[in-house]
Amino acid sequence: MEPFIRLTGVAMPLDRVNVDTDQIIPKQFLKRIERTGFGQFLFFDWRFREDGSPNPDFVLNDLKYQGASVLIAARNFGCGSSREHAPWALQDYGFRTIIAPSFADIFFNNCFQNGMLPVVLPEETVNELLAKAKERPGYQVTVDLEQQQVSDEEGPIASFQVDPFRRYCLLNGLDDIGLTLQNEDKIRAYEERRAAAAR
Repeated sequence: MEPFIRLTGVAMPLDRVNVDTDQIIPKQFLKRIERTGFGQFLFFDWRFREDGSPNPDFVLNDLKYQGASVLIAARNFGCGSSREHAPWALQDYGFRTIIAPSFADIFFNNCFQNGMLPVVLPEETVNELLAKAKERPGYQVTVDLEQQQVSDEEGPIASFQVDPFRRYCLLNGLDDIGLTLQNEDKIRAYEERRAAAAR
């Protein structure tokens, strides 16, 4: 898993409340067995018209936000079903962090498990970020996990809190397997002792 330490990127505003996982990645695209390739289907029903052409009114199709890696969202982002494909699709598209006033619990946990940083900030602060992202093409935000701070070119905007264990895992790029492998020597020694005792 790629470590998350500090990210500066273009911010894309998604000013909709209660964005659910079926909108993030619709169910018909959940048949893949690998974690990659879901970005092309991100927000599919909002992103494309019925004839398959891009919807020019949807923010993901706005050229001002091409290459965005910071998603600014409204409250209760990631609600609905527990599908882990939702953070996979967001990450595959290029987003590494999401800033919102609140997240659905399972989606919030799935973000950390997949190397993404969900940042909770007060709704007033998020609304200010949404406004800046809409008004300023190419508006960039810096999310610093070491300092637990969000800033832009004008300076600090807000601090945020992350559970210390989750922070440690993200800073070091550790998922559950990576955490286990940190004890590889101890595991190997245990297995050797066990094998010797069984002889």
